Amino acid sequence: MKVKKVLMMACALMVGTATTNAQEAQETKTGDLYQGLTKSISYDRMIPPHGLQVTFEKTVHIIFPAAVQYVDLGSANIMAGKADGAENVIRVKATKRWFRGETNMSVITEDGSFYTFNVKYAKEPDMLNIEMKDFIHDGSAVNRPNNSMDIYLKELGSESPVLVRLVMKSIWKQNERIVKHIGSKSFGIQFLLKGIYTHNGLLYFHTEIKNSSNVPFDVDYIIWKIVDKKVAKRTAIQEQVIQPLRTQNFVMNIGGNSNERTVWTMDKFTMPDDKCLVVELAEKNGGRHQQFVIENSDLVRAKLISELKVK
Repeated sequence: MKVKKVLMMACALMVGTATTNAQEAQETKTGDLYQGLTKSISYDRMIPPHGLQVTFEKTVHIIFPAAVQYVDLGSANIMAGKADGAENVIRVKATKRWFRGETNMSVITEDGSFYTFNVKYAKEPDMLNIEMKDFIHDGSAVNRPNNSMDIYLKELGSESPVLVRLVMKSIWKQNERIVKHIGSKSFGIQFLLKGIYTHNGLLYFHTEIKNSSNVPFDVDYIIWKIVDKKVAKRTAIQEQVIQPLRTQNFVMNIGGNSNERTVWTMDKFTMPDDKCLVVELAEKNGGRHQQFVIENSDLVRAKLISELKVK
């Protein structure tokens, strides 16, 4: 009786296993998972990964077209991190020799681009230094993958990083001067505010530095700060520094008899009547500093981005 009972239990187990295997095979074939409550993801939703080889003895460097915001590793078989002093370079190595199988790595950059890699071990990787710039779209429809999605970053709120980049590029390319009363000039250096724009919770400032002297101008820093009007022309006792979120064409050296323009992206803000926005430009190892003041009345007259051609 005991032998018969054991045989019956073994048969039931085999039947149950066979049924489970059949169900799994059917689910894999039809994509009907969890009793029809979900379905498999179609291949047109997939973001194709790039193949990446790493090794234990050498470091692979990947250069991205924008600063890296996020890195995720599929396993402890690899390690990755930003290169010292570079925001857009990731270094990748194997943590042990000849790890088996594949792992993966995902990267998000501040322009909203998403990159994914399938990673394998190789004694001698085919590529040690990789530039990703040519693999991303430039914002035009013809180069954009059909399945691409914008990554939204917390610091930009509800605005797409790709759209922010295109707006800055459009403002810079059109080069209009819609603000004509704000700027400073001395020692052959002129620092101008050419325009203020707004869109979807962000402000865009278009500035220009003109150097009419023969001596190059090296930028030490440009600082944006809200101060009390009564101390705007003296050392500010209390001040609120406004940090730009993005810049377009921020150049640190303006050659003799030349000019450079920059577009700055910032969170939308306004000021009470007793405060103003002071923008300071300082020369490195020099004294040709410049400064201009923006009133709240100037901010509220910012031009809507919808009036621009973004392309």
